[in-house]
Amino acid sequence: MSNSIDDLLELMARLRDPEGGCPWDRRQSFATVAPYTLEEAYEVADAIDKGDLDALRQELGDLLFQVVFHAQMAKEQGAFDFHDVAAAIVEKMVRRHPHVFGQAEYRDEGELKAAWEAQKARERAAAEAHSVLDGVALALPALVRADKLQKRAARVGFDWPDANGALAKVEEELGEVRQAMAEGDARALEDEVGDLLFAAVNVARLLGIDAEQALRRANAKFEKRFRRMEADLTEAGQAMEALDLDALEEAWQRAKEATAHE
Repeated sequence: MSNSIDDLLELMARLRDPEGGCPWDRRQSFATVAPYTLEEAYEVADAIDKGDLDALRQELGDLLFQVVFHAQMAKEQGAFDFHDVAAAIVEKMVRRHPHVFGQAEYRDEGELKAAWEAQKARERAAAEAHSVLDGVALALPALVRADKLQKRAARVGFDWPDANGALAKVEEELGEVRQAMAEGDARALEDEVGDLLFAAVNVARLLGIDAEQALRRANAKFEKRFRRMEADLTEAGQAMEALDLDALEEAWQRAKEATAHE
């Protein structure tokens, strides 16, 4: 059986139908569905990280369902429908690709990227944006949002000349964390740790590193090593919680070495 987007739209309308639809689906709102939308986007990213194309196919379907869900709720309010969503993104992508759909020519990728950003700036101006930072979504993961805020500020010259300046800022913020720790000021400590993380994102950005992706890789590396350490200690008949920190560090180093080439 071949199903089309129209079948999916009809299915969503049926789920939301006041007469005979699903009680759970009918109760939902944009706000209650939004967390599921974010979750599905992360699951798409997870499938990509794992290189699992079958999982990617399924997760993309789940994410598409989220788009259809929001569009159906908007349609019920007379705001817009799925076809309006599709038409808007087609129009936007055509507008942002004049080198494909028009006569524009760019000498290299850098020039193309500059033109892309200039077009986005014109769109923000047309939408009456009042700050270069307008439009950076609050719901973004904190590292991603920090990177985007910094890039926006950099467009108007508010930036370090290179990563060395940003690295010096990390060292400065680390000193302020130590000072807040010594003073026992919990509120100040939270603020200073936040500043330290923000400064670290600046370093990553100026080195051309995606901070979110770098942290995801670090998380995966830690998880692999920790699981190996757990397995090794279990095989040796040792309970992790019964070992002191020195013994745990030795086990960690063995696990680190064992997983170095995996």
